[in-house]
Amino acid sequence: MEVTGKIKVVNPEQQISAAFKKRELVVTTEEQYPQHIMIEFTQDKCDLLNNYSVGETVKVGINLRGREWVSPQGETKYFNSVQGWRIEKAGAEPQAPSAPMPTAQTFAPATNLNEDEPDDLPF
Repeated sequence: MEVTGKIKVVNPEQQISAAFKKRELVVTTEEQYPQHIMIEFTQDKCDLLNNYSVGETVKVGINLRGREWVSPQGETKYFNSVQGWRIEKAGAEPQAPSAPMPTAQTFAPATNLNEDEPDDLPF
């Protein structure tokens, strides 16, 4: 899945534990009712945000994650998160191909469409 919008917030990296780090990005969609989507980048993906700043329009590749948690009282709750795995500037011009694309050859139009020709096809 992808989310496209303007960067509203780029938070600094957070070291949650010795083995886990994350960085949060908030993207505001550009639609009739804009949404502020918080996207988490974890572990080695945190560095992907180093070259982006507030105000830039980006396209972010995301995965939706869900998990179940049971409280000590036995109550079950569900949580969702949006994890980013790719980010690129939106609206960037695609790179031109290195070699020109071949063009279709033009053929003269058929003139004898009504003539009966032997049909040698086996079906």
